[in-house]
Amino acid sequence: MINIRNISLFGGLFAIVVIALGAWTRLVDAGLGCPDWPGCYGFVTFPITDSEIALAESRYPTFPYEIDKAIPEVVHRYFAAMLGLIAIFLVFFAIRYKVDSSLRNLSIFLLFFICCQGLFGYLTVSLKLLPIIVTGHLFGGFITLSLFFFIFLKAADFRFLHYIDIRKYKYLALACLIVLLVQIFLGAWTSTNYASLACPDFPTCQGSYYPEMDFESGFNLKQEVGPNYLYGLLENPARVAIHYSHRVTALVLTFFMLILIGCLWFTNAAPLSSTLGLVLLLQISLGIMNVVYVLPLYIAIAHNLIAAMLLLVTLLVNYLAFKK
Repeated sequence: MINIRNISLFGGLFAIVVIALGAWTRLVDAGLGCPDWPGCYGFVTFPITDSEIALAESRYPTFPYEIDKAIPEVVHRYFAAMLGLIAIFLVFFAIRYKVDSSLRNLSIFLLFFICCQGLFGYLTVSLKLLPIIVTGHLFGGFITLSLFFFIFLKAADFRFLHYIDIRKYKYLALACLIVLLVQIFLGAWTSTNYASLACPDFPTCQGSYYPEMDFESGFNLKQEVGPNYLYGLLENPARVAIHYSHRVTALVLTFFMLILIGCLWFTNAAPLSSTLGLVLLLQISLGIMNVVYVLPLYIAIAHNLIAAMLLLVTLLVNYLAFKK
């Protein structure tokens, strides 16, 4: 079990790095930094010399080469591929040491899921940043992290966790997890549709608490991408509808989370309550800073990472609440 525990821990930490790299790639508009997959303009890494760049542009004349966008895309791809290698090791040790069948099956499912993530990576490029594909790919990164984390928890089987009894709050914990997953999906949809700055003010949006919005266009899952979807094609009311929905769901999530935090505080899970509260506060602060300071790169990346942390803490609460 020691190998499964260590590999899953390493995989989880590596998945966090991949999420950060994915956010970096998206925020610098490098999603099409390489118009082909898995290579980059037909190269294993990316063109560097003048002759390589000339060859690259002759292969893809409609995609002028920009090394500043190719680098994030290639780095993200190779780090994501490493996750698959880690999952292969996880499956190997799970089978070799004949671990518990649930752990073995989880490990196999994780490897399958990462392969699906690779397929979504290919579709992201081949379908020219089709929003539903890109959003699914981003959301899948969080699911990958969650699977590594869950395997780690089961393999480590920390003894002190057995003394925490919060089973009476399991439905509240589940409600928080569901709303959080919806919020993460909306965050990905907001970023995918370039709606992060659709509301440039806070707490109002476009100077109003209920601005003009087009929900039908904003949440149309069958959007046209044109030549490609770089920088988005939606009109401003549609982007405002997406951004506004993300804000409103954040309020709903905060409401549920505060109730859960209060309930946990009066149990023997008070440290978990404090952790959840601090991570939630940090995430809200980063979200506000993204608007006020016009989406600074490192704050936006941190917003993604703290969302991942909030998901892990919420998963831990649910793991304890539903344990037998």
